[in-house]
Amino acid sequence: MARKVKRLSARSTVTIGKPGRHADGDGLYLVVDRSGAKRWVFMFRWAGKLKEMGLGGLSSVPLLEARVKADDARRAIAAGRNPIAERRQARAASAAAKTFWPFAETLIEDLSHGFRNAKHRTQWKSTLQAYAGTLHEKPLSEINTSDILAILQPIWRTKPETASRVRGRIERVLDAAKAKGLRSGENPARWRGHLDQLLPKRQRLSRGHHAAMAIDDTREFMRDLRAGQGIAERALEFTILTAARSNETIGARWAEIDLDQRLWTLPAERMKGGREHRVPLSNPVVAILKEMAAVRQSEFVFPSRKPGRPLSVRAFDMTLTRMNVAVTTHGFRSTFRDWASERTSFAPEVCEMALAHVISNRSEAAYRRGELLEKRRQLMNAWASFCASADILARL
Repeated sequence: MARKVKRLSARSTVTIGKPGRHADGDGLYLVVDRSGAKRWVFMFRWAGKLKEMGLGGLSSVPLLEARVKADDARRAIAAGRNPIAERRQARAASAAAKTFWPFAETLIEDLSHGFRNAKHRTQWKSTLQAYAGTLHEKPLSEINTSDILAILQPIWRTKPETASRVRGRIERVLDAAKAKGLRSGENPARWRGHLDQLLPKRQRLSRGHHAAMAIDDTREFMRDLRAGQGIAERALEFTILTAARSNETIGARWAEIDLDQRLWTLPAERMKGGREHRVPLSNPVVAILKEMAAVRQSEFVFPSRKPGRPLSVRAFDMTLTRMNVAVTTHGFRSTFRDWASERTSFAPEVCEMALAHVISNRSEAAYRRGELLEKRRQLMNAWASFCASADILARL
């Protein structure tokens, strides 16, 4: 017959001074260290091995609370769960929740019920993914003005509207974090009385005024771009050849790509116009995709160095700066449109559809699923040929 363990009392936990483990029963022990410090441990077997789970010091965890913690651990074991692993996962989740991106994702989900449409929610998420990547894994309590400036300064003059949205959304996230007690002090993304003292007054650009490359300079630029070996160069080349927006490329996933049909299908929630968009893929684009498939790391076609993250849209800006060209990534859409209008005979609605612009004329829009797709395929093949060789002009 097993000897019954005499359980501890609140008084005995205070008076016991002998170093060692003192049993309370069913695996719960009060450990007295040689220094006199006292702490609780729960002993159990898992996969045939003896495990020791710390439950806290006596000064902060009294006897009754230690018994409750031990009971919780026993229930987990009875259900086939390792209580130590569960606690480790819970702590990791708690730590992650205190960093910028997990908190921002939860906030966007909460706020989305008040958004006008699903596109607004997608835009919130995509801008913070694309431009605030340096904050994603940073604790909310540690984000400071220098972090915000590092994000805004590279795009403040070239992409003023985008920069303003990014700043405002970061400010909203940090305000919410403060309201939940996850940070304190002034909001480093606040404009009035703070960033307005550090950044020049934002210049509002009218629609279409993105710095664009001259049509006849495009071929030489593309040749130099193809000479680069990085993922950023391939992503920028892909963006230009598909006439896509930066965030569309950044968020491109392998599930959207059909190499057999040579189509890239972007879901409605990722499109500015809020509707599905199909992009015909030319030979050079297929070659880029096959190159990226050979080094595939995640669901994203163009991954960043951080596991599970897409390339940052800032990589495009840095690539253009390194190549010493005073244009924006978005400006290449203007270059494409100018080339299509001035150097080809493709109908305007075909060119507008290639840019995923909404067609207002209903009779023209009716061709969206049929004829325009094949015409757009011809258009994108011609654009790819032009970017590779100027003699395409003689054949159009």
